[in-house]
Amino acid sequence: MKKTCLIALLFSASLASAHIGTNNVYFDGYAGPYHLLVIVQPPVVIPGVADIQIRVLTPGVSELRIVPMRIVGQGSDMAPVPDMAQKSSDDPQLYTGRLWIMLRGSWKVRIDASGTQGPAQLSVPIAAVSQFPLPMRRYLGALLTVLGLLLVVGLISIIGASVREASLKPGAVAENKTRRKARIAMASATVVVIAILWLSNSWWNAEAASNRQSVYRTPPVTVKLEGHQLQLHLENPNGANWAEPLRLNDLVPDHGHLMHLFLVRMPQMDAFEHLHPQQIELGNFVQQAPALPEGHYKIFGDVVHSTGFPETYVGNLDLPSITSAVSGDADDSGRQSAQPAGESSDLGDNDRMIWEKPSELKANQLLSLRFRVVDKNGAPVTDLEPYMGMAGHAVIISTDGNVFAHVHPSGSVPMVSVELAQTGHLPPTDTAAMADMPGMTHSAPMAPEVSFPWGFPRVGTYRIFVQVKRAGHVDTGVFEADVR
Repeated sequence: MKKTCLIALLFSASLASAHIGTNNVYFDGYAGPYHLLVIVQPPVVIPGVADIQIRVLTPGVSELRIVPMRIVGQGSDMAPVPDMAQKSSDDPQLYTGRLWIMLRGSWKVRIDASGTQGPAQLSVPIAAVSQFPLPMRRYLGALLTVLGLLLVVGLISIIGASVREASLKPGAVAENKTRRKARIAMASATVVVIAILWLSNSWWNAEAASNRQSVYRTPPVTVKLEGHQLQLHLENPNGANWAEPLRLNDLVPDHGHLMHLFLVRMPQMDAFEHLHPQQIELGNFVQQAPALPEGHYKIFGDVVHSTGFPETYVGNLDLPSITSAVSGDADDSGRQSAQPAGESSDLGDNDRMIWEKPSELKANQLLSLRFRVVDKNGAPVTDLEPYMGMAGHAVIISTDGNVFAHVHPSGSVPMVSVELAQTGHLPPTDTAAMADMPGMTHSAPMAPEVSFPWGFPRVGTYRIFVQVKRAGHVDTGVFEADVR
């Protein structure tokens, strides 16, 4: 098998957890001294099997073992026996494995690495949800129906024969009275079997209805403009029948904010805003409206629950032209109204963001999306600062709005979920202490480039918004990707 096939994934196009249009998890991190790139494809139904791929980027690793564990709650401190990840015969850096995920909710894949520098561990959080009810195949249903009818007919016939002939001597013929008893027994058995089948069907329908209610659905957010203020209302989340019910009263900050709100004007995708609304009461947030052109906006609101489970709330809003320059979080918000570029995006003052674009963008293939910032002379800039503790943030949206991803240099999972999976504790909320979290930093200046591990889930056209911070201001590069 070719290497490109080994690192390819089958992507789900359903709506799921913290991203829209794909639930695959990408994580670039370290198990002690060992640098690992981990890709997890959670099952589309629960219980189900997750596919894991691990690329080892540090020499000296001799063995990888993987085990699924709950992040919180029952079973979070009791790991089953780990499975051995299989090393690829074609690519010695690539390991693969499959793990059963038995319950809906917050899970992690713990990776036990062994090598020349000793043992080490890395835990990658995943959101396990059923994305749709898995229907029975028609041919299987027809086969089971035929077999069931044969069993019913055989059972009734056996009951009739036992009443009619069980007490007869060899060669004797049943009397009419005995035949009547046999017919009565068969009729009674038919009634009992029909009652059993009816009760069984009722039970099955109740279980199927409960299972349908447990299927994850993208939660909606209602947004309206009151004066110069955006008012957001979150609907009750999914998970009422889950082992870890999702609630609105357990949201925790990620990168210092309870919500990361993204507004994109559709279908032009020529206006973009990244904001951080404040919660005024349970499920209700407010945000001063920034200057925005008139149009229809798609709304995406990222939140994380205290179990480490991430969600993206989705809504729509029609806005008039807003000329106010008021923004609720000027230092940590970024907007872009310029048209997208293929490989270079103007940041103003003749500075540019360059996309080191691969020669070909294919769906279902792991990519490293690399960007660098240069000045008017093409020289790397020297004034990049951490943006909420990271080198940058990327938002990737398909032009039809059905795919959305908020990605960091460490991957596609929120950092608060990573910390909870690694340590079992929620991270501190103050920015100074956050610098000690894996993948986080608050030191400046930073390298003038940033990369994001991700894979486009399907063929189509995507808009990529890449945000970096310079001298307290957020610059946003905008790029367009045609994926084949």
